Amino acid sequence: MGRTFAIKVIALVFLAMIISGWTCEAQADGIQRAGDVLQVALPAAGLTATLALRDREGTCQLAKSFATTMAVTYALKYSLDTKRPSGGRHSFPSGHTSAAFAGAGFIQQRYGWKYGLPSYALAGFVGYSRVHADRHYWHDVLAGAAIGIGSNLIFTSRYEKANVVVVPVDSGLAVGVSLPF
Repeated sequence: MGRTFAIKVIALVFLAMIISGWTCEAQADGIQRAGDVLQVALPAAGLTATLALRDREGTCQLAKSFATTMAVTYALKYSLDTKRPSGGRHSFPSGHTSAAFAGAGFIQQRYGWKYGLPSYALAGFVGYSRVHADRHYWHDVLAGAAIGIGSNLIFTSRYEKANVVVVPVDSGLAVGVSLPF
């Protein structure tokens, strides 16, 4: 799980953006379109990683965490039925943000911060895109992020074959172990 894995994940994200016609223009519709693509691309990147690594357990964990994320998100959306900034219905929580953070949370929990940090940055952009497009309030986005991350804290464990090294530490003041992330 090295450079080849990262290249495949990045290629998948860019391919999804190209297919959807995403542009780099700083227009509201370009930003919104990028958020629309990334809400799908992040969970798809997690799925692609599990398939590329033949990580059947990871595939099951992603399915459980993503299904839980979406079930909780839409149960809240339809039971609370809050008004969107643009006047529409079902604002809380943000489904786009929930999906994006479910993907990013899975990648981080399963494969580590090396891949998780950029995934979280992209998921954060999805949240921003929803507020920028006047589709959600910030609290909708934060709730969606919490649901997506929380479901992965419940269902996702570290990939067994990830090169995790436990190193004993004796600093003279304390003794323990160090886990590189």
